[in-house]
Amino acid sequence: MTFPWAPHYDPGVPLTVGPVTTSLPRLLLQAAEQSPQAPALVFFGRTTTYGELNAQTASLASALANLGLAPGERLGIFLPNCPQLVMAYNAALRLGAVAVMLNPLLSPKELAHQLADSGAQRLVLLDHFLPRLAEIHPQVDLTQIIITSLAEALPWPLSWLYPFKARRDGLATGFEPGPNRRSFRELLKHAIGPTPPLPEPGDLAVLQYTGGTTGAPKAARLTHGNLMANVAQISAWLPQVRYGAERLMGLLPFSHSFGLTACLNWPMSQGATIIVLPRFEINSFIKAMQKYRPTMLPGVPTLFVALINDPRLPKLDLSSLWACISGSAPLPLEVRNRFEALSGCAMMEGYGLTEAAPITHLNPVRGKRPAGSMGIPLPSTQAKVVDQETGARELPAGEVGELVIQGPQVMEGYWQNPEETALVLRDGWLHTGDFARMDEDGYFYIVERKKDLIIAGGYKIYPREVEEVLYQHPGVKEAAALGVPDAYRGETVKVVIVPQDGATLTAADIEVHCRGLLAVYKVPKIIEFRSELPKSAVGKVLRRELKEAGTGASQALSS
Repeated sequence: MTFPWAPHYDPGVPLTVGPVTTSLPRLLLQAAEQSPQAPALVFFGRTTTYGELNAQTASLASALANLGLAPGERLGIFLPNCPQLVMAYNAALRLGAVAVMLNPLLSPKELAHQLADSGAQRLVLLDHFLPRLAEIHPQVDLTQIIITSLAEALPWPLSWLYPFKARRDGLATGFEPGPNRRSFRELLKHAIGPTPPLPEPGDLAVLQYTGGTTGAPKAARLTHGNLMANVAQISAWLPQVRYGAERLMGLLPFSHSFGLTACLNWPMSQGATIIVLPRFEINSFIKAMQKYRPTMLPGVPTLFVALINDPRLPKLDLSSLWACISGSAPLPLEVRNRFEALSGCAMMEGYGLTEAAPITHLNPVRGKRPAGSMGIPLPSTQAKVVDQETGARELPAGEVGELVIQGPQVMEGYWQNPEETALVLRDGWLHTGDFARMDEDGYFYIVERKKDLIIAGGYKIYPREVEEVLYQHPGVKEAAALGVPDAYRGETVKVVIVPQDGATLTAADIEVHCRGLLAVYKVPKIIEFRSELPKSAVGKVLRRELKEAGTGASQALSS
């Protein structure tokens, strides 16, 4: 197989990476050995060094082993970004157990399904989430729950004030004793026991839940080798990184595959400082940026949209930033251009999916970055575009088809779901479900998700194409395009728009703007204005919720 993208790799980036010979626990162990006094985590001003983090993880691992957590067993981790998540994740891996990463935004019903499906009998959770667990406790088989509070990770006086604020806001706080309840804080006091043998690269490390072709949640089986391979690929892509020199914003949820790799596993491999934020709030985010002066910022398009629309951005000193990476959803070109102009930091758009641990493509740091491209395959990654009908015939450059991928980062399959596994893993290739094209230079462009394609009157319309046009309107802050049922066309184009602060927009304004830039059948027929768009924990716009919400205050236009 030829690799047309190879000439576009930055100098020093290899075409392949070597085979994985170790497992994830080695990342923290190595950092603690090399730089025990270096800052690993910064959480609201409280710094944890790599030496401290390693000792706390070892104590927790010993306590969990004493409670019966054995290799291969699943440990549910239901926490926002915080030091306790990092400890629980690394402790589980050190014991050879499997970390089940649970999105903090899960509803009780979703939580019950994922606990039951994974077979996790032990759960580490935040005290604030106890009410959700209480709703489903009779439905799940939990032998132990380990409870922690954000106050336990905060510096004084925040640690003293936090419980009062939580009670004022009506949130559960503190540790309530019970026969199957344990205190996270008490487990950290456990004496460090014998060091267990580290798991092998082929051992299962993480169950990461994701949506699929049927819409039913299922868990990607990611091995130590899958996740370590992705760490090695990113390191190879960034040869200019110096060990211990980077400071990275840890905003993306560690419970999400992008956040787990880009904001936790990879930074640890480099002895970097991770500035941990449990959620996105623009004021605290900007304050953290100014105080800690990060060198790297992994994010999603909605983060960069929020930043370019904040009047403080042009006044901020962002000279420390040298790498900004956008993933998880397509990055509108207008957003990229405005952020680069305001920040002075070049942005690398990338692509990945949970089933590939997750990153498969990135734009070069120094090289060519074509408008709208998600980049080129990482070292040791193969990619091609195949026909949509059979998924077997490779298409030439320029034609749109389904993106398929090979590489050491690709999952083993779905947990206890051979039918879905057979649908996406065929003849050694991961079928992504995304429409894409490749240009003559080997750069790839995501056109749209299969399930998001709009077919109106027989015409195929890609939502991203409509959204790119909407973002060119100066009064549009955020936008999403989707297909809704139409008795005549089968589907028609609906757009949901968040106007810029202070802007007055009408459906007629949007229609006139779109008619000048889109074919007539692509012009939105239904236009809805909202104050915000529904988003996932990682910041991805939830199109399904927009579809299920109906038209609401939409304004329908004549054909």
